[in-house]
This record gives sequence, C-alpha cells and structure tokens, in this order.
Amino acid sequence: MTVRQYGRKVSLLVGNDQEALDLSDFRFRFHVCRGDYQTPNSLDCRIYNLAPATVAKIENEFSRVILQGGFEGNFGGLFDGTIKQPRKGRSSQTDTYIDITAADGDHAYNYSTLALSLAAGSTPTDSVQAMIQAMASSGISEGYLPELPGSGRVRGRVFYGMARDEMREFAQNCGCSWSIQNGKLTMIPLTAYIPGEVPIISNDTGLIGTPEQTHNGINFRVLLNPSIKIGQKIKLDNATINKLRYGLDVQSQARNEFLAQQIKTNDDGEYYVMVSDHYGDTHSNDFFTDAICLAVDATVPESMVGRAAIAPEAAAIKKN
Repeated sequence: MTVRQYGRKVSLLVGNDQEALDLSDFRFRFHVCRGDYQTPNSLDCRIYNLAPATVAKIENEFSRVILQGGFEGNFGGLFDGTIKQPRKGRSSQTDTYIDITAADGDHAYNYSTLALSLAAGSTPTDSVQAMIQAMASSGISEGYLPELPGSGRVRGRVFYGMARDEMREFAQNCGCSWSIQNGKLTMIPLTAYIPGEVPIISNDTGLIGTPEQTHNGINFRVLLNPSIKIGQKIKLDNATINKLRYGLDVQSQARNEFLAQQIKTNDDGEYYVMVSDHYGDTHSNDFFTDAICLAVDATVPESMVGRAAIAPEAAAIKKN
C-alpha cells in the first residue's frame, strides 16, 4: 500500500457513555505508546485553553478518550482507551492546559480474575474464550486470534488467579505474544504476523531520515501513519538501512551471532511491527510515528516456542 502523506488531519474525542465532546479544533499535543507486549498501551495528551466547565467534566465525569490522526487518504485510529489521570495546570500567564494520561485495557489487565475449570476435551479456543469472557466486564472483546491447535485436552484444566497471568502462560504455550489493542484482546504468533494491507515505507510515503539497525531491531521514523499497526507487516527498502556495528572483542562473538539472526534484514524488505509510537502537536511540526520492527524471517529462539506452538516445526517467521 502506497499512500502519499499530505493534508494532515487529527481528531480528539473525550466523553462517557452519555456524552462526548469533540476537542479537535483546540491545540493539543500527544504521545501514544503501542507495542506487542502485554503491558497496556498508553496515551499522554495535553490540551490547551479549555473552558473551566470542560476541564471540570474531564476531571470528574469523562472516562474515555479516542484519538485519530493521519493525512488525507490515510486517516485512522491511534488510541482508544480509559482516562486514568487528568491534571490541570498553566504554561504561562495566558495559557492553561489539562493533561490526560490514559491506558488501553488497563482495568482488565490489573483487575480481571479467573476462577473456573474446563473439562477434558476442551480446546485452546475454549481457553482463550474463557479469558476474553473474564475481561469482558472491563470492556475487552475479541481481536485478532490465529488459528489455534484444534485438539482437545486429555485432562481438564483449572484457571484461577489473575486473567493476565493465565493469558501469559497460555500465549507462551501457544507460541504467541498477547496484548490489548484498542480494547480487543489480540494474539500474534511468534512465527507469523497479522494479515492485512502492507504499508510501503519510503521517501514518497513519509520516511524521515534513515532507518537504523539497532540491538532492538530496525528503527525508523515516518510522518504520522495510522497504517503502521502492531503485529502487521511493512515493506522497507533495505538499501536505506544503516547497519549495526558489531563488537570486535572475543566476548562479543556469541552475542554477535545471536544478533545477526534476531535483527537481520529481510531479503525482500519485509518486516513486522513490534512497537509504534505516535507523536503529534496540532500547532507545531511534530507529527510523526517511530517504529521498531523485525524481519519476517528472523529467528525465534526455540525456548520461546511452546509445546502447543502454532508452528511447532518453524524456527523462523513464516511468510504468507
């Protein structure tokens, strides 16, 4: 998918089940942190010069914030979550602000519990549906789930404790990572990625600077792009990537070999997104996305692929 980035757009809604306010015309700045890890995604947003009555509603009545952004032809959701802490202040004698800290699925992550048993013959799909049901009262629904193994359990299974802990163990046994994305429980196999349109990252589509190969993966910055979603694939020209300098001492050799497989470049320029952070300010030039990705054929350590893994024979990310 190639979309030229021009005509920037942004939308900010705050409210509750009965009422919502559109604050898109006010000056605000934001930072969204998203990743394929189980810790909830977060938003920090500062809105300037609201009326005292609006500030009071945000402090005392409103509980939800929805942020969208991008450009003409490429506009979409950046964050949808729960307001955790509003903080008002003043940046000058004439300008006031209110800061909003919000989280995506924070209540489900911190408070959802399980106390149930599944009979012999229950499948992995039964297990994950039970955990989604445990989080449903906190607003969590089903997101992307891979095709799970279909065989039933030889013995029954008891789930007891924090839903997040049971979900973590379950995802590891299935060879997946799990996270909550915009209120939806999502599982991404360590040996695959979420299907969908593939954004092409280039100078024509908003690439800023030069992509860098680091110890954490391939890092790049683009103009704000909601199409860069966690667990999905992007296409990047390998010729634009600055390569990592490996250590030369003897102690670094084993680490160099490990890194060479973990952060390798893909021959076809195909990478999947692990982290995407969105930054913006409606009254400045800040309007970009920082992403960290890995090659779609990067090696997955055998220790991370569970006994009931989605692709038990695969040691590398599989291609569609």
